[in-house]
Amino acid sequence: MTNERTYPIKVVARRTGLTAHAIRAWEKRYGAVEPIRTPTNRRVYTEEHLERLLLLARATRGGYSIGQVAKLPTEKLVELVRELGGDAAPAPRTAGDEAPSPASLAPEVHLEACVETVERMDGAALQSALRGAAIALTQPVLLDDVVLPLMRLVGDRWHNGTLRVAQEHLASAAVISFLNGLIRSCSPPAAAPVLVVTTPVGQRHEIGAMAAALSALADGWNVNYLGPDLPAGEITAAVTMSNARALALSIVFPADDPRVAEQIRELGKLLPNGVTMIAGGDAAKAYADALSGAGALMVNSMADLRRRLGELRGAGAS
Repeated sequence: MTNERTYPIKVVARRTGLTAHAIRAWEKRYGAVEPIRTPTNRRVYTEEHLERLLLLARATRGGYSIGQVAKLPTEKLVELVRELGGDAAPAPRTAGDEAPSPASLAPEVHLEACVETVERMDGAALQSALRGAAIALTQPVLLDDVVLPLMRLVGDRWHNGTLRVAQEHLASAAVISFLNGLIRSCSPPAAAPVLVVTTPVGQRHEIGAMAAALSALADGWNVNYLGPDLPAGEITAAVTMSNARALALSIVFPADDPRVAEQIRELGKLLPNGVTMIAGGDAAKAYADALSGAGALMVNSMADLRRRLGELRGAGAS
């Protein structure tokens, strides 16, 4: 062990503004720093480690990805942070100093923290990381840069065998629970236009639909979220009974289910006149012909959905 003063990870997290999850992820996946190990295998960090982590945090807040900067020499990091307009030589903090605001952390830091909890199979820590991201970030950034990328990463790693099925299920359950809580906390205006959100038959992945519902609620829509895997007749009944102005369909997986194309065409015939159908998700393009034939609008991202919903609200108000 070195005689140099060292700090446990909780102190490093407080002094850098990073979460302990993010610090461990940056070490494991990018080799950002190499902490010293105590005889009991606990991580401890030197002042040099602290300086480096502070510089990396400021670089990521300035728009760089951790992958771009993790291997840079500290001298280069100092230059980069100065170019970004930051203070490259911060005064040392004492144990009583206030930690940097979580709101200043880059979304990537929160994403890394979430991924690390899934790797450790720690559902409680994942919920905590998601709550921290919700406090620190705006809702569009939370959805676009943390929640949806997290599920894509988990899905990709499950498919390539680097995550187990149990880990994918844990992540999905935690994110669904988290999004349900956010949806329940929204109170749209009584006179808000109604949007029905669901997925067609065979589409059981609902996180994209939940994110769409949450985006619409934040934009002032009254959302009837129906959950996944509904037939066209039930979707149409819900739209009619709630006098909805629009229907949003999330189509994620699979991309080759003939039932989905059939259900989309059926919706095109059954939906009342004046109801706008919007469809998006990773597999939506595979059903482009059916969606076009049904008169549906296709969106490529959550930002595109928000723009379309804004246009619809504006058209209804005029």
